[in-house]
Formats: sequence, C-alpha cells, structure tokens
Amino acid sequence: MNETNRKAFLDMIAFSEIGKDLLAISDNGYNVIVGSTPKNPILFHSYADHPRQLIDLGRGLKSTAAGRYQILSRYYDAYKRQLILPDFSPISQDRIALQMIKECKAIADIDSGNIISAIKKCRSRWASLPGAGYGQHENNMESLLAYYGQARGVAA
Repeated sequence: MNETNRKAFLDMIAFSEIGKDLLAISDNGYNVIVGSTPKNPILFHSYADHPRQLIDLGRGLKSTAAGRYQILSRYYDAYKRQLILPDFSPISQDRIALQMIKECKAIADIDSGNIISAIKKCRSRWASLPGAGYGQHENNMESLLAYYGQARGVAA
C-alpha cells in the first residue's frame, strides 16, 4: 500500500473535478455542489448527509453531484450502506472515492506509480478525466500528471 500515491491521486481527482481555485475557496472541495465556479460557489454547510440538490447544468444535463469527488446522491446512498458510513464527511467522501478506485481495479496501478493507467481505468467514474466521454469538460493528461506530482505523488 502506498498512502502517499493514494492521497496524491485523490487530490488529483479533486483538482480535475473541481479545479484549483474552487478547492481554495471551499473546504478543500468537500462542501462543493456541482455547477459551482470560483465566482459563484455553491457550497453546502452540513456533512450529516449528501446535500441532494438537483442542479440544472444546461444542455439537458442535470446532476446531484457533490463533494470533493462530485459523488451523485444515488451512489452515496449505495456506498453509505456498503461501507457503513455515518455521514458525508470528508473521511466518508475519501472512503467512497477509494472504493470507486478499487472497483475500477486501479489501486495497484496507483500504488506502483502507473498513474496514466490508473487515470484511464477511473475515467468511467469521473467525467473530468481524459477520455471519459460524458460530454462534459475533460482535463488533459499532462495537467493531471503535473498536479499529481505537485501533490507529492510518485509516478513510475
């Protein structure tokens, strides 16, 4: 297990989903609701439960994504039961994200520093990863790898 690489990968996902500026003006992204921008942050104030706000993003897209890893409310409900989570706190959000990464079979890649492979394996879970194909903004691999390095992750 490589805790440093895992933490850096989680930081990179948050950067990809939320962006550096919004991370800086929120609770490190843990209280961000989808549709937020640095100029118009939409934040929730209780971690007791997922905020469950359906946001119209335009172009026919609506979402309940929230938190550092932009977790949909329906997935939160499933992971809350599966992982026996008490709330939507930062610790619970981290545990959900790690479980999602495990389901993508990317943990070994992260631990060994094969970050490009891990990003590709996880793109089905996070629309902002390159090649996700959800019709939303996708970040490029170079910027994600740079942020991963800034977060002290070690790539092979």
